Amino acid sequence: MRFQIKFKFLIFVFSVGVCAERKNVLFLMIDDLRPQLNAYSGDNFPSSVSPQMVTPNIDKLANQSLLLQRAYVQQAQCSPSRASLLTGRRPDTTHVYDLTANFREVGGNFTTIPQYFKQQRYKSVGMGKIFHPHNDTISDDPISWSEPFFHGVANHENNARSWEAVPESNLTLRPLRDRQLADKAIETIRDIANATGDENFFLAVGFRKPHEPFVFPESFLSTYPENLINLPRNQYAPESMPEVAWSTYNGLRRYDDIALYNATGDINTTLPEDVVKELRRAYYCAVTWIDSLVGEIIDELETQGLLNDTIISLVGDHGYQLGEHGEWGKRTNFELSTHAPMMIRIPNVTDAGIQSEQLVEFVDLFPTLVEAAGLGTIPRCSNTSSTTELCHEGSSLMPLVENPDIPIKEAAFSQTPSPYPSSGRVMGYTMRTEQYRYTEWPAFRYDPHYTPNWKKLSGVELYDHEVDPDENINRADDDAYTDIKTNLSLQLRQGWMDAILDPLEKRVLDEINDDSYIDELISWLLDLDIDI
Repeated sequence: MRFQIKFKFLIFVFSVGVCAERKNVLFLMIDDLRPQLNAYSGDNFPSSVSPQMVTPNIDKLANQSLLLQRAYVQQAQCSPSRASLLTGRRPDTTHVYDLTANFREVGGNFTTIPQYFKQQRYKSVGMGKIFHPHNDTISDDPISWSEPFFHGVANHENNARSWEAVPESNLTLRPLRDRQLADKAIETIRDIANATGDENFFLAVGFRKPHEPFVFPESFLSTYPENLINLPRNQYAPESMPEVAWSTYNGLRRYDDIALYNATGDINTTLPEDVVKELRRAYYCAVTWIDSLVGEIIDELETQGLLNDTIISLVGDHGYQLGEHGEWGKRTNFELSTHAPMMIRIPNVTDAGIQSEQLVEFVDLFPTLVEAAGLGTIPRCSNTSSTTELCHEGSSLMPLVENPDIPIKEAAFSQTPSPYPSSGRVMGYTMRTEQYRYTEWPAFRYDPHYTPNWKKLSGVELYDHEVDPDENINRADDDAYTDIKTNLSLQLRQGWMDAILDPLEKRVLDEINDDSYIDELISWLLDLDIDI
C-alpha cells in the first residue's frame, strides 16, 4: 500500500511539473498536410522535392514548439485518424475504419480531447473539420463543445476540376470556406478576450485544405513558378510489393479533368508528367494559403494578449502522396501516408524550440495536451477498455520537453484495411521502428471480434529506411533479412503496449524508495499552494 501511494503521488508531481497553471489551448488541424515543410527537411521527409513548401507561419510556430520529427498516425484516412487522435484510442478500439462509422456507436462512449477540456470547465469551441463530416451529428459530436459548432459554407469548391485558382474578385462576396473559418476563429478570440471572468478556452480550428480539390486564391500561384515544380523521384509501386498493399486511388478520378486521361488508379499507372506537376503545384499553393490563415489566427492571439497563456497544437490528420509510387491520396501504410506533422507550443516552456527525433504517435497527443495545460494526467487504457470512458493508448510527450533524446517507445503502429478491390477482409498492420517499416496483411474479423488472424496472411512488406528511405524495394523475401523479419514480426504481433518505454514511470521508480525525496516534494507543493 505504501508503495502504491508513493508511486501515484510521484506520478502526479512529475506530471504537474512546470505546468501548474491552467493554460488555454488553440488546437489547429490541417487536412492532408504532409511534412514537406522546412522544419521537416532532410531524413525526416525522405521524398522531399524542390521547392519546399512556403509556410513561414508554420515554420515560426515550429521554431517555438516541441517539434515531433517522427510522428505517425494510427490510420491514414480522415475519419479513422481523427477518431483515433481525438479519443487517444487506436482503430481496433474505436472500430472506425472507414468514413461512415461513429466511434460512439461502434466503439464506445469515449471521452474526446475537447470534451475533456469542457469537463474541466473550459469554454470548448469548434469549427471546420475536426471530426470527419459524414453528417452533422457525427461531425459535430455535440457533447464535445460548449456552443454550436461552426461549419462555414462551401464556395467555389463543388466543381468538376481537381484544382482551382479562384480570382480575388470572386472571393469578396463568396469567400472560400477556410477563409470563413479563420474569420470565425479571429472573432471567437476577440470575444474571449473581451469577456468578463477568467474562464479558460479550448479553441479547435479544422482547415479543410489542402484536401482535394486543391482550391485557393489565385494570387498564391506566384509563390510557385511552374519551372520549379519537379516530378516525384519514385512514380511506381515498390518492387515486390504485394497487391494487397495498393490503394486504387479514387479521389482525383471523380473530377472531369482527370477523367480525360482514363486514369484507373491501378498499380503502376501514372498521369501525364505535365498533369502531375500541375497537381503538385496546386497542392503547394493550397498549403501556403492555409499557412497564411494560421498566421492570422496566431497574430490575433498575440494582439489580444492571450498568446503567452495559450498552448498551440498543430497537426495534419495524416500524410499525403502526390504521385509517389504512382499514388494520389492516403489510405496506404507507406511512410508518406502515415507520417504527418505534429508540433506543440507551450508558452514559457518551448519558446526556444525543442526538436525530437523520437518515434511518437498521434494517440500521444491527448495525454500530452492535458499535462501541458496543467490538468495532471489521465490513465493509460488496459487491454480491454471499451467500457472505459476516459483513458488513452499512447504516452505523454512531456518528458521530451525535458529531454528530447529520451526514447518514448520502440515503434509506432499504424493500420489500414486493404483498399485493393480483390483483397477481401484484410487488415494491414504496419510498424515503424528506428530503421525499418514492417507490415503484415492478415485476414481480419470485424464485428464482434475486431481481431486479426495472423495465421492467414495475404502479404508481408519490409522496407529498410537506412538504404531505401523512399520504400522502393520490399525486402520481405530477401534471405539477408530473414532474422530481422522474424524479430519484427514478433514485435508487430505483440503490439503497442509492449513497445512503450515510459521515462516518467522509470523516473518515479528510480525515486520510489527515497522517503526524503517525498518530504522535499511535499514541501515544494506547499510552497506552490497546490491542494494535494
